[in-house]
Amino acid sequence: MTSNPQQFKRCLNVPDLVFLGIGAVIGSGIFIVTGIATATKAGPAVMISFIIAGMASLLTALAYAELSSSIDGCGGAYNYAYQCFGKFTAWIIGWILLFEYGIGAALLSIGWSGYMTNILTNIGIPLSPALLHAPNEGGIINLPAIFVVLLLTSILLLGTKKSARFNALLVTLKLATIGLFVGVASFHVNPHNWTPFLPFGWLGVMQGAALTFNAFIGFDVIVLASEETNNPKRNIPLAILLAFVICVCIYIAVAALLTGIVPYYTLNNASPVSSALLSLHLPWVASIIGAGAIISITTVLLAFLYGLTRISFAMSRDGLLPTLFSSLSTKKGVPTKNLFISAIIIALLAGFVPLNSAVKLVNIGTLMAFVLVCACVITLRIKQPHRPRPFKAPLIISVLGILFCSYLMINLPLDTWIRFLSWLALGIAIYYIRLYKTATSVTPMTADINA
Repeated sequence: MTSNPQQFKRCLNVPDLVFLGIGAVIGSGIFIVTGIATATKAGPAVMISFIIAGMASLLTALAYAELSSSIDGCGGAYNYAYQCFGKFTAWIIGWILLFEYGIGAALLSIGWSGYMTNILTNIGIPLSPALLHAPNEGGIINLPAIFVVLLLTSILLLGTKKSARFNALLVTLKLATIGLFVGVASFHVNPHNWTPFLPFGWLGVMQGAALTFNAFIGFDVIVLASEETNNPKRNIPLAILLAFVICVCIYIAVAALLTGIVPYYTLNNASPVSSALLSLHLPWVASIIGAGAIISITTVLLAFLYGLTRISFAMSRDGLLPTLFSSLSTKKGVPTKNLFISAIIIALLAGFVPLNSAVKLVNIGTLMAFVLVCACVITLRIKQPHRPRPFKAPLIISVLGILFCSYLMINLPLDTWIRFLSWLALGIAIYYIRLYKTATSVTPMTADINA
């Protein structure tokens, strides 16, 4: 890997990382996916689905924890692939991660726009439809989506510690809204709503687990903060596990209470938590939960923007992207140019491009990254058995992680695979074109990329 004299400021501690992880994992999914999985897949047994999905996600979380305790540097799965498999594999996974975080951020900003539009309409400030949709969807521009991208980018430009404090504030508010739901719902549970407990059988429970698995995506953003963390070999694994346990407990509690206050078959709608509270004649709580959904999307979007810039920073430092992506501000210690470019690209995508078909591509990219991380654990154990590992999980954990994530990938639709493989083919083509140009160049930088 090439060296870079510029270094991030180490300013994050365990609470900062835990808030970052919770902010990335607990998104609008808790207010939407829970209801859909309950009504269409698992019924009241969705709480078991969350336990199974949580256990499956734990396999990957433990793999990340082990690697983060033994390998330095930001970049997450990209960095681990570089250390274990070399530059080509690292480029491929980096290419996938750039898509995952970039398109994911654009999709989140579009979702944020939809929620905010509903709130503005409800308080009597409707926006013109032309300002809420991309040109191909009958509008001119999705203005709220662009606004939130630029707003959160300005927060990240303030510096890592300040943006971490902002994130912690939002996550605290998000947890408070979830706590309000838990507190209120606890007094309205009707045990009869939990029967039949398995209306779709065990197959439905497993299908529910496959659906709710996506709700746990995001904890890997913690490892991207490695170079900005104090004592990362201790704090990163600890933060991953703490954030993971907290998120699993939250999902299970919400699932149990949601299915306890209303019949499971009534939850297949766009806002199941709010609709359940409205059926209990609690509109004020439903309104607060609606605001909590906005906050939830905001924290996930902030985490994705942060993650995108750290991945591209690591790739740039290794010579796989232009050097301006690894240029740090001497005053704030953040990749300012990287943030500006990333924000412009995401804002353009969110404002002008319909991205509905890209949702499943984000999922398959994440699963591919998870498979590779588990493979890195196995490879590193074989290549460097005596490498110091402050945190070490049983090797069978990584084997099971590969099997489970591969199973989920196989069950994704064919059109998703075609688009994913097309994106991979484009990435491979770019790599070899760049390799050819480097090999034929006469500048001193010609040896920077090798297969």
